[in-house]
Amino acid sequence: MDEQILEIEESIPVNPIESFLRTDRMPHIWCPGCGIGTTVNCFTRALETSGLDLNKVSVVSGIGCTGRVAGYLNLDSFHTTHGRPIPFATGLKLANPELKVVVYSGDGDLFAIGGNHFIHAARRNLDMTVICVNNSIYGMTGGQVAPTTPISATASTTPHGNFEQPFNLPYLADSCGAVYVARWTAFHVRHLTKSIKEALAKKGFSFIEILAPCPTLYSRRNKLGDGLDQMIYYKENSEIKHGADTKSVALDFQSKIIVGKFVDRDRPDYLTLMNEHYQKKFGDKYTPYKG
Repeated sequence: MDEQILEIEESIPVNPIESFLRTDRMPHIWCPGCGIGTTVNCFTRALETSGLDLNKVSVVSGIGCTGRVAGYLNLDSFHTTHGRPIPFATGLKLANPELKVVVYSGDGDLFAIGGNHFIHAARRNLDMTVICVNNSIYGMTGGQVAPTTPISATASTTPHGNFEQPFNLPYLADSCGAVYVARWTAFHVRHLTKSIKEALAKKGFSFIEILAPCPTLYSRRNKLGDGLDQMIYYKENSEIKHGADTKSVALDFQSKIIVGKFVDRDRPDYLTLMNEHYQKKFGDKYTPYKG
């Protein structure tokens, strides 16, 4: 009987992403219907086919629901302070330029307390990939209004509806100088996987926004149903427009969603510019910085 059970267990296919996860930390903390787990699936599948040396991949996250991603990935990872994953990632990259550094965090963490770090990292064209899971709310700390909450949407701190203009994240990234900018939803798993793989291969500051449902605080408070209802909404109301002008892709409350790869360009990254500058200034006396 034991041999039969062993044979059955050996015949069960292994989930291809399992090796990327710290299974001893499961079950995860995300609510049923949350889209963050789906984004992690896409990320690990992109890594699987990226050709990257996984011993040289580091994931940095801040505080919040998405901030827990770093702790669940079986990679070198850093769960940092609120709003500060990009400064930590900057130090990591400059100390060891051979690393592929990925920042994986939420919209509140990256664009509220961390907003200043984002714009300067993009301006400097630091060689890192930033993945932002945007659920339009502060999910972990009570459902407060965020810099991405649509006008008229309800949050715990705006019970009568939000009246502050939210960020258009792709436009912000584009205008600050990011070399790769894309947006997908948690429904577009194949498109998202491909986009993450492209961003990881890009030299310079790459940015991907992923719209994902928060059924517990955002969807419930705004009477949008559960996570499945939001995924159906993403399916029925998304339009793929590669190369769209990022000024035109702003989000309104429950309106059409423009998704796609908006920016894919090349310009020298921070370390390249630094080495070129000092090489011109000091000539052969300067040894190019390699970490």
